[in-house]
This record gives sequence, C-alpha cells and structure tokens, in this order.
Amino acid sequence: MTTPLHPTLQRVTDRITERSATTRAAYLASMAAQRKSGTQRAGLGCANMAHTTAALPAADKLKIHAERAPHIGIVTAYNDMLSAHQPYETYPQQIRGIAHGLGVTVQVAGGVPAMCDGVTQGAAGMELSLFSRDVIALSTAVALSHNVFDAALMLGIHKA
Repeated sequence: MTTPLHPTLQRVTDRITERSATTRAAYLASMAAQRKSGTQRAGLGCANMAHTTAALPAADKLKIHAERAPHIGIVTAYNDMLSAHQPYETYPQQIRGIAHGLGVTVQVAGGVPAMCDGVTQGAAGMELSLFSRDVIALSTAVALSHNVFDAALMLGIHKA
C-alpha cells in the first residue's frame, strides 16, 4: 500500500509531469527506436572494436564479435583510500565470473573520482564534493561513449 503524496508535492509533481510531457514523449520514442535497432557496436568498424576489446580474453572477444553476446560495462568508484569504496576492488572480477556463467561478457569501462564529505569536512576544498558530482557524471558518459555495451553497472556510493 502506498501513502498518498502531500497535496503540495502532488501539485508540483503534476505540474512537472504536464510541462515535460512533450520532451518525455520524444525521449521515450528515441529510446524505443534505439532498442529496436539492436546494439550500437554492430555498426562499429573493425579497428574500433579491436581497440575496445583488446584487453579482453580471446574467448570474450569471440563472444562479443561473432556471437553478439550481451556485453556489460562497469563504471566504478573504486579506490583504496575510502573504506566504503575499497570493497569494489574485487567486484568486477566477481561480476565477470557470474556473467560468464550466463554467457555474458563484462568489461570495466572506466572509473570515476570518489571523495568523502566526511574526510574533507572543515578542510579547504571541501566544496569540491559538490562539483565532483558533475565530474562523476561526465566521467561516466566518457566511459560509456564507446557504444559497445548493452548495459551498464555503476559501482558507487549514495548517501541519503
């Protein structure tokens, strides 16, 4: 059972829904068209694919090129410095193992910067924490810009 929104929140939500109806419809149509066209990597040239899969094991290259198996990109906030991020060191390998059992290939597409508000609190430069969110978004876009992934998995921390 869901609790109804506060009347003010409901009015704001309704207004946003109404104002964004046209652009949302265009976005959803674009997503539907892309879904129908299949993977974008199918249109990449051999040299592009060679670069994007060069570090993969030979069997994974074959799956991606010949079998057109699903390919997942990981964007990670792993680093050794922050305790909440450090466990991500082993996650990509664990994810690869599970994915291989399902016939899926996985590749770390890129990393994003990670900083801790608690560590920087009271220190010069702590305002970078807010700006880092834009850098994280940009880094994620760059990591996934090669158009070779069918899906992406983000390994990051969210604080409420």
